[in-house]
Amino acid sequence: MEDRKRYPSDVTDEQWALIGPFLDAWRSRRISVAGRQGEQDLREVVNAILYQNRTGCQWAYLPHDLPQKAVTYYYFALWRDDGTDQTIHDLLRCQAREKAGRTEDPTAVILDTQSIRAANHVPAATTGKDAGKKVPGRKRGLAVDALGLIIAVIVTAASVSDNQIGIRLLDEVAEHTPTVTRAFVDAGFKQDFALHGAVLGIDVEVVTRSDIRPGFVPVKKRWLVEQVNGTLMLHRRLTREYESRPESSVSRTLWASTANIVRRLTGAVTATWR
Repeated sequence: MEDRKRYPSDVTDEQWALIGPFLDAWRSRRISVAGRQGEQDLREVVNAILYQNRTGCQWAYLPHDLPQKAVTYYYFALWRDDGTDQTIHDLLRCQAREKAGRTEDPTAVILDTQSIRAANHVPAATTGKDAGKKVPGRKRGLAVDALGLIIAVIVTAASVSDNQIGIRLLDEVAEHTPTVTRAFVDAGFKQDFALHGAVLGIDVEVVTRSDIRPGFVPVKKRWLVEQVNGTLMLHRRLTREYESRPESSVSRTLWASTANIVRRLTGAVTATWR
């Protein structure tokens, strides 16, 4: 990295001090048959992933001074499939909560879904059309805590109902964050979802929008997840579905959230693309 000019999306030394130890530990466990470890600069690989997330460029258009497609995609897919991206994100999220004076795991989450148009090359078998919003593509479901930190993320075809996505999100939350006892949702989540929450020991509260006040009015509790959706949209790779596999879209979301968390932990500010 010393040999090139820094990109705005690159992690700083302070931010790498948060991410690096996890990847160093990951690399130490991956020794080849010949007893060698990989020699690729993992910091530069992370920089390439974050650059692509932020700018939305195609694999072949990664800058020449960053690791190219073959290397970057190899590690992106490897960390996606072995859960390294999820592990890094969740551990950093715990640090962010502790820094804010909260316990490591939340007791309440806010759920929402967002329909996103898919690019032409995305397989039709993994996409659909949101009947309500008339959006062809995929649907991203999020569960976030009171600080706007992502607890669980699901990506499905846009034709999948909010109820089905909500049930899968609750299963993820209950499995990985058993401290959660309450979930706030909008009216799109129906009775089956509430019953599933009761089975898991999670009370579901529907927060409705008030039509009394004119203009834009943030909805109590729900504005947090709406804010997270807006923040994710600053990462251009997430503004449209480009990934062939929904699992890759989940990984993209986790990396975008990780970039936001390390900025929060270090007090850094990255210039918006607007």
